[in-house]
Amino acid sequence: MILAIDQGTTGTTCLVFDDGGRVVGRAYSEFEQHFPRPGWVEHDAGEIWETTRRVGAEAIADAGVAGGELDAIGIANQRETVVAWDLASGEPLHRALVWQDRRTAARCEELRAQGREPLVRERTGLVLDPYFSGTKIEWLLRNVEGAERAAFGTVDSWLLFKLTGRHATDYTNASRTMLFDIRRLAWDGELCAMLGVDPAQLPEPLPSAHVYGTTAEFGGEVPVAGIAGDQQAALFGQACHAPGSAKNTYGTGSFVLLNTGSAFPEPAEGLLTTIACAPGEAAAYALEASIFVTGAAVQWLRDGLGIIEEAAQTEAMAASLDGNDGVYFVPALTGLGSPHWDPYARA
Repeated sequence: MILAIDQGTTGTTCLVFDDGGRVVGRAYSEFEQHFPRPGWVEHDAGEIWETTRRVGAEAIADAGVAGGELDAIGIANQRETVVAWDLASGEPLHRALVWQDRRTAARCEELRAQGREPLVRERTGLVLDPYFSGTKIEWLLRNVEGAERAAFGTVDSWLLFKLTGRHATDYTNASRTMLFDIRRLAWDGELCAMLGVDPAQLPEPLPSAHVYGTTAEFGGEVPVAGIAGDQQAALFGQACHAPGSAKNTYGTGSFVLLNTGSAFPEPAEGLLTTIACAPGEAAAYALEASIFVTGAAVQWLRDGLGIIEEAAQTEAMAASLDGNDGVYFVPALTGLGSPHWDPYARA
């Protein structure tokens, strides 16, 4: 029995799989989105943890097993979102800054004007954009009391700490921070210095398939034995195991990933190079196109405009029309990702 935790942007899903790969238990819960200013998106990291605990327990109960009967736990997670917490108390110092957050757009422009983007591209495969974790960590260091002593991590790292007490992450999530050398599989001192980040505050990077520690959270001592960013997990889950195979996932946003195998693809205009998986001390790579808003646009129709009550209504509404009468909607609710990378674009 394996408990799979998918901690996403708008909700947390937990599934229990048996040894035949069949889903025998499931549970889901949304959690609150915080928008303190235009372009700012935050999550309550404490709420993420409590939601994950509750949904995990519900999925295990739905499977009709005891927590101690689990053989392993795996985590897939929203990427780039940053949590800062106190290692001693285990409490967050600030709300998590979500991958959609645009508050560091001006800082990215400043770094680009200083000629720093080629270094970022060469070491990380990414572009200078507020989407990634690095400038979010810098913002927390500059604006949150006690952040200079904080532990920083993506959501997988936060959940792993709460489950096992260990401050670690996997290579796929580390590759989304703008601080990680994806060839050397190590934090990059030059990039950390550029943003004033002490590498000692960052989680230990480890292979995606790894026993990170054990937890008694759900009963018994169960190993946390796998972590991957949600889009890399989807690439693997959609069986894109051979170079040249690709998938597109429709969730809050949409993310197209193309497996390039062990060959490191040079950064392509408008695309990202990222770690696809790292089961051991060697990585496989992928090219990625990131579209920030797809399902989130449907959520906006529901929660923002109030023209639907549930997402499923959109299908009948769309099918009822013969055409669009020349009306187009550009879903740049949090800027545009691939191929334009314009954090200032709006819907």
